[in-house]
This record gives sequence, structure tokens and C-alpha cells, in this order.
Amino acid sequence: MKRVFLSIVLAGAVSSAFAQKSEITAAKNDWGLFQLTSSSATTPLAKKLEALAKGLAHTDKAIADEKSKVMPEAWSYRALFASSAAILDSTSTANADANLKIAQDAVVEAKKLDTKGSEKDNINLAETNISNAVRNGGVIAYNKKDYKTAYSKFVAATVINPNDTAMYLNAGIAARLSEDYPNMISQFKKVISLNSPQSKDLYSEIITTTLAKQKDTTAALAIIKEASAKFPENTDWIKTETQIYIDRGDAAKSEQMLVALATKEPNNANYQVLLGNIYFSQALKLQADRNKIDPKKVKEFNEVTGKMNALLDKSLPFYKKALEVDAKNQGALETLKTIYAFRNDTKNYEDIKKRLDALPKQ
Repeated sequence: MKRVFLSIVLAGAVSSAFAQKSEITAAKNDWGLFQLTSSSATTPLAKKLEALAKGLAHTDKAIADEKSKVMPEAWSYRALFASSAAILDSTSTANADANLKIAQDAVVEAKKLDTKGSEKDNINLAETNISNAVRNGGVIAYNKKDYKTAYSKFVAATVINPNDTAMYLNAGIAARLSEDYPNMISQFKKVISLNSPQSKDLYSEIITTTLAKQKDTTAALAIIKEASAKFPENTDWIKTETQIYIDRGDAAKSEQMLVALATKEPNNANYQVLLGNIYFSQALKLQADRNKIDPKKVKEFNEVTGKMNALLDKSLPFYKKALEVDAKNQGALETLKTIYAFRNDTKNYEDIKKRLDALPKQ
């Protein structure tokens, strides 16, 4: 009787182990079948998701058993089914996210158990699927104008691949569209740190946003300093910097900075134009003030006009110097034309106008 009893126990144990291995075998078979059928464009999405759910169900049973849950293939195929569903399911964000979580957890377990590396290829494929699923989720949310969700998805993609410049850029754009300017700036700075060819444009957008949206001139000056160090040929930022100082009432700081630059690069006409702009922009501010003066207050009007002319006198030598360096400098010509028109200086006005008209049309 003991022999009979012993043989029955062994038979039961073998049957149980076989049953659980059969779930893994069934999952493998379902995965092979899915690969054959999923490549067809005619296969409806619902059918593909149904096939993946069927395969995933086999892995549910496999990992529920004490014996088969320690088999790395139980987890690697689980990761394959769930990650594929996360990519394909464009109909339900909740379902896609749920499958994504299953796939990520399965990859962790598979890596832990796969000491011999037999499931390396499957794990790598599942990780690629996970990365693509996260990216796709961001694109889907973006197209739905759900920019906050898109931002979180794109950021998650950068966690998976810290060198994915496109995802940092996408995250920054999504943040900008949801008016989350601190995160926009943070993500764009990350793109710049990865030496993106778009760095110069991104610096410009960061500077503009910092000034226009955050009203933070101190932060803007710090960014301009950083940007100018990397792209010293960009005079637009220098122009912005000088304007910040002028708006702060510190024209002397602007002039000091530009004089140093002009001394270093005497053949750079743009620095001469910017020096002229220091005084010209102040004259424009006075003109706005003058326009508010009651016409009956002649003395006050004339006093402001006198101050305007004094500032224009200071600006003229710089614009003329710019034309000595570059006779076709459009910025200098345009401003001189405005000054001569204001002063009713017909002779000089006509001369500058002819020079402007002779420039190639852009």
C-alpha cells in the first residue's frame, strides 16, 4: 500500500508541475501566434488586444503558482504581452497605463530571475515596447490637447532614456502649452545640455518667456550670460540685455558693457548700432511722455523736446560709425532715417532713404 500511495503522490506532483508549465507553454504559443497575425494591417485592433489578453491570462496563472512563478519565462512573456497591449491600446488610456505597469513590474522580475540570460532578447523587446508605449501615450495625450498628461508621459520617457533629446523637447513644448513655464524652461535647458542643434533657438525662447511671462529680469540676465558664452556671435541677446538695463534706468551699465565689446571687436557694426540704441530708445520714451503733455504747456513741451534732441545727438555718432564699418547696415540706416524725419532734415533724410532703397529686397 505504501508503494501505491507513494506513486500516487508523485503522479500528483508531476501533474501539478506539468499543469503550471503548460501555462507558460500556452503563453509562448500565443505569443508566436500573435506575432504572425499582428503584422497584418487587416487584423482589427480589438482582435489583437483580445489575443494579447488571452496570452496575458496564461501568465496570470503561471505566476500564481509557487513553482512556476520562479521561472523567468513566465515573467518575460508577461512583459511582452502587457507591453504590446500598452502600445496598441489607443482606445483606453486607463487600460494602456494598467498594462504598462504590469509590463514594467514583469521586466523587473524577469531580470531578477533570468540568471542565465536565456530571456535576454524577450526582456529587451519588452523594454523597447515599454519605452515606445510611454512615448506614444504622450503623443496621444498631446493630440487630444491634454498637455499636462502629455508632459508627464514625455518626462517618464526621459526617465527611461535620459539621452532622448526629442522627449525633453516634447515635454518642454507640452509644458509651454499648459503655461507651466518653470517646467518648460527646465526641459528646454536639458535639451541644451545635450548639445542639441536647436540650442540657440531654445535659449531665445527661454529668455523671451522669462521676461514676458515670468517678469524676471534677474533670471533673464543670467540666462543671457550663459547663452552668450555659448553663442557669442548672437547680438540679439546683447540687445535684450542692454534694453533690460535701460528699462532699469541703468543706461550707464549698458554703455559700459557695449563699449567693452566694441573695443574688443571694432569692426562689428552691430555693437555701434546697439550703443546708438541706448540713447535712441530713451528718446522714444521721452517722445511718449511728450505726447501726453497738454499742448498749452509750451514750456514743458519744449523742455522735453530739448532732452529728446540731446539724446538723439548722443546716438548719431554711433549709427554713423556703424555705417563706416558696414555701409549697408540696415539697422543703422533705418534709425537714421527716423531721426532725420523727426528733425525735418530733408537732405540727410533723402540720402539715407536712397541708400535704404538700394539694399537688396529680402
